[in-house]
Amino acid sequence: MPCPHNEISIVQRSQLQSAVAAAAYQSGEKLFCEYDQQVKHYSEKRGIVHNEILFPANAPPEYADRNTLWNAAEAVEKQWNSQLARRWVLTIPKEIPPDQYAVLVREFCEQQFVSKGMIVDFAIHDPHPPGHNPHAHVLLTMRAMDEHGKWLPKSRKVYDLDENGERIKLPSGRWKSHKENTVDWNDQKYCEIWRHEWEVIQNRYLEANNRPERVDLRSYARQGLDIVPTVHEGAAVRQMEKRGIQTNIGNLNREIKAANSLMQSIRQLIHNLKGWITELGEKRKELLAQKEAEEATLLPNLLMKYMEIRKEERKDWTRAGQNRGTSKDLKAVSEALSYLRQKG
Repeated sequence: MPCPHNEISIVQRSQLQSAVAAAAYQSGEKLFCEYDQQVKHYSEKRGIVHNEILFPANAPPEYADRNTLWNAAEAVEKQWNSQLARRWVLTIPKEIPPDQYAVLVREFCEQQFVSKGMIVDFAIHDPHPPGHNPHAHVLLTMRAMDEHGKWLPKSRKVYDLDENGERIKLPSGRWKSHKENTVDWNDQKYCEIWRHEWEVIQNRYLEANNRPERVDLRSYARQGLDIVPTVHEGAAVRQMEKRGIQTNIGNLNREIKAANSLMQSIRQLIHNLKGWITELGEKRKELLAQKEAEEATLLPNLLMKYMEIRKEERKDWTRAGQNRGTSKDLKAVSEALSYLRQKG
């Protein structure tokens, strides 16, 4: 079953993070960060099978170089709390062939990001053993560029106007104003849009490969499933667990999985009990219907038997006497039926 995990985060200078470092980590390359004058290199990183930079037509061609691109993206950000890049980790369905991993991610990134003016730096990771956890690291620029490839401001000042369309002067003498974003890439709606589009394209590739599995990126709650989600472990925790070292997150996930398994067993038991009760109810209805049918035929049969016995008793009578006796018996039967109806 394809894993639905995906994680979006922002590389923030206030958290002592670096876009150059993020690019070095996902690409496996040795990069030099001009901001802090340090080399970024993660020599222990393994399983990197593909790297690629995608950019719109107005981007400078030198941004095809990873070191140039991310140092330029950091250099334009002057604030101590600047947002440097958007980072996304996408799980790739292991049910599709490995030679389609990069094709899948490239198509998705071109449709959703490059078309809007973002530069995309993505890498495919397929850690050992190959095929058990393929995923993509996607790094996105935060600023738009003009037609000459120059970074544009993230926001612009907009003056507030009164009902007459005039600027509003504050007591300080300044004009009242507010900031508006030049692009809406930070709008929360895009998280939902991108997650949905990633789900759609994965399912399209699964279908094209004649695979029955499908991806559903909705939360368990939105799918109507009473399941407790596990906590994302991350590479460090997974490595420790793989070496037999138990971690707090690993223990928590084991407890969650055990609880989900127990709840599933209880739900299955309740489902089976409901089915059993329904089956008993249907059987009871059948028995009652059979009993009613038997009772419906029992009285007429008894009366017919009674009439036959009485007729046999009068076989030596004259025809007139037999007719009078039959008439009298029918009257008695009619009175008996009337009495039974009255008594229910």
